[in-house]
Amino acid sequence: MVRRSQTSNPRTSVVLTSGAGWGTRAAGQRRSSGAESPIPRRQARKVKALQQCLDVIRTAINAKRWALARYELDRARVLVNALPADQTVQEREQLALLRKKFKARDTTAAKKAAKKKADTKPAPQKATPKKAATKKAAPKKAAPRPEPDLGDRFINRAALGYTSEAPDTNLTKGPHPARPTAKAGRARSLESRT
Repeated sequence: MVRRSQTSNPRTSVVLTSGAGWGTRAAGQRRSSGAESPIPRRQARKVKALQQCLDVIRTAINAKRWALARYELDRARVLVNALPADQTVQEREQLALLRKKFKARDTTAAKKAAKKKADTKPAPQKATPKKAATKKAAPKKAAPRPEPDLGDRFINRAALGYTSEAPDTNLTKGPHPARPTAKAGRARSLESRT
């Protein structure tokens, strides 16, 4: 099933998988993996990329960013496979430990360790000798801030159309007192005839 977009550009086309409707498109999509990311060509750059990848995996696992850790584990696997085994002995060991740590993230032992870590209370502070206080002073309330001096501010209400006199209902009901409506113009013309 091919659906063309509604734009005028003939090159743009939206291709859907067979029988998939727009509502269920996300079901056909799969998670991107680090295995699809580009690999450097030179061997020294591959080793450096692998070491950086291991650092990112370590920080992602410690910060519990599981999606990032999964992505980087895939990328590290591809980089390790692209390098000779004798050059990446330490990196392979580190990767094995990190994989083990990643797999153990949802086990009961990991949950218990996290709970135990959260339950531990901070170490009590050393008691320092305090001066003997005969009376405890009540905490003072903050003094109210003085109002700032804004100077003499005068709003010219007459310039804004407000007057101190009783409001004229004919002026305030219309759209704007400065713009006479057709009714107001007709009323003035009737007044001038009399």
